[in-house]
Amino acid sequence: MRESSVKRVLVRVPNWIGDAVMCEPALRALRTCFPQASITVLARPAVAALLEGHPAVEETVVYDHRGRHRGVAGKWSLGRTLRAQGFEAAVLFQNAFEAAALACAAGIPYRLGYATDGRGLLLTRAVRVPQTQSQQVRYYLDLLRAIGYEGPMQAPQLYLREAERAAMSRRLEQAGVGPGEMLIGLNPGSTYGSAKRWLPDRFAETATRLVQWWRDVRGAPARVVVLGAAGEEDLGAAIARQIGPSALMWSGRTTIRELMALTRRCGVYITNDTGPMHVAAAFGVPVVAVFGPTDWRTTAPFGDRHALVRQPVDCAPCLLRECPIDHRCMTGVTVNQVVDAVQRLLASGVRFDAPTPRPTTPNTPPPLEGATVFLDRDGTLIHDVGFLDDPTRLEWLPGVLDGLARLKAAGARLVVVTNQSGVARGLITSRQLEAIHARLRTELSARGVEVDGLYVCPHHPDDRCACRKPEPGLVTQARRELGLPPGPEYVIGDHERDIELGRRIGAKTVFTKTGPSSQEKLARLAERGVRPDCTAGDFSEAVGWIMADASARQRAPASAQSPAVT
Repeated sequence: MRESSVKRVLVRVPNWIGDAVMCEPALRALRTCFPQASITVLARPAVAALLEGHPAVEETVVYDHRGRHRGVAGKWSLGRTLRAQGFEAAVLFQNAFEAAALACAAGIPYRLGYATDGRGLLLTRAVRVPQTQSQQVRYYLDLLRAIGYEGPMQAPQLYLREAERAAMSRRLEQAGVGPGEMLIGLNPGSTYGSAKRWLPDRFAETATRLVQWWRDVRGAPARVVVLGAAGEEDLGAAIARQIGPSALMWSGRTTIRELMALTRRCGVYITNDTGPMHVAAAFGVPVVAVFGPTDWRTTAPFGDRHALVRQPVDCAPCLLRECPIDHRCMTGVTVNQVVDAVQRLLASGVRFDAPTPRPTTPNTPPPLEGATVFLDRDGTLIHDVGFLDDPTRLEWLPGVLDGLARLKAAGARLVVVTNQSGVARGLITSRQLEAIHARLRTELSARGVEVDGLYVCPHHPDDRCACRKPEPGLVTQARRELGLPPGPEYVIGDHERDIELGRRIGAKTVFTKTGPSSQEKLARLAERGVRPDCTAGDFSEAVGWIMADASARQRAPASAQSPAVT
């Protein structure tokens, strides 16, 4: 079938709010796959409300699964309704057998979907489920790649009418929340089950401390709004009572559209792994999410405006609705961890009333697509404590986790290259080093960041090996083993040898003043006539310079070079 000639497409979107948000980029991308088609969405009531006003959708058919479409007779009636509309193609983002059966009952000749839930024979284009785990945004977009979609990963976006935003502003003002006042959103519930819920008293204590912190650092009041679905009113009320007068209890008191408008107004959103978490992320609201039994690698919020807090226990992710033991994945998450995550996220320069991110068009690749960033470890990513020999002493430098997430979201490959002569000196064993790097990777994964490679020189400086920085041996090995693209390269480090490494491999260099004796190192570089392309006060500033350089590279002719900045 030629997709370009199709006139009417039915799209079955996922049933749950969070899944529907993560599916939204794929829904938007359907315009590329079916350029001449009128697109109709089949959705349950809550998701139909979520997608109101979506520019890619001409019509919505509400699947009233608890009402008139309930049972076999109801589904048969829905099938007849769909058949009468003459759809030529069905795209089934919803994975259940039922979705394919309905498309068959509707007489739709072309049925595209993943071969899940035993429905492969009901699909005319059955796509194998990817064998490697990936973020759900990618999972839905990959279904369209089976029919030729070649666009980039895109961030989910949701759409509100100006009247809806204005109505929420008036409602908040009536509740005593001014237009410029900081609003902290709490989403302590979960319709999936109690296993996903962080402890209510810890939500309350977190909010109380953040209200005081905001007053101390900004000299301004902050308010808290407790949100939730119908049926979570008692939970929300108990938390609001603990917080006191600064809290609004709106659990169960909003429609889907009102929840969207209220969420968009929040300055930060503290939540379990829930659908509203993805709503907040889609509106560009900074999100701090507590993860327990669910898989953060697939369902974390998309983008770089979030922080994940989780306790890495052996039994997680278990994906159970109720914990059969002691709920250690949630009880192990402390108030201090969540408060610290919020403070770091807000201190990283994220505006607390951030606008909706601009769409990425298929013709605009991510700014760092094809680029590789080589990263020093001690003094650049983590505190330099000498010869680190204990994983529990690993401590990230400020802004690093958010900065790495930002680089990754922009399309960069991330490769750590580090000298660890403590192994040769007998100060640390190879097993200890492996444990430290396992913890480093785990903590990055908890934030949704994966480094592409981590390369170590364990030799003594006197060995004069080819892999000890500033020698390029580790970079050469990484290029070969990872198949790194021949695109732009950057080196970020806090030592002269990092800058010299960058010069030797032809990369742009960023010196961060985050390690010990940074001024003396810069002076020694100056004596040798070596100048980094950028000298940054911290990691966040380093990432900002790289992003600006990459954007300038996109705009400029291929021969143009951006100037050095200090």
